Amino acid sequence: MTRKTPVKFVLCIRNTGYPEALELRKLYRVLPDVKAAKVGFIRVIDESDEDYLYPQSLFTPIRLTPPIRRALAAI
Repeated sequence: MTRKTPVKFVLCIRNTGYPEALELRKLYRVLPDVKAAKVGFIRVIDESDEDYLYPQSLFTPIRLTPPIRRALAAI
């Protein structure tokens, strides 16, 4: 049996340089990207419904209860 990585979300706290791709105060789903994290970036699914790299400083991690996390992951 394999263990699934929990779906993670971040809150956009700044969209400097990316006003059309990121909405302030919106939750974004994070995709794992170890290489990007090592250089200060995070991979999120943005307004284009595609995943892109953005500076981690534009987001803050957010903890969600398991039922909310599952509900958001299903969208």
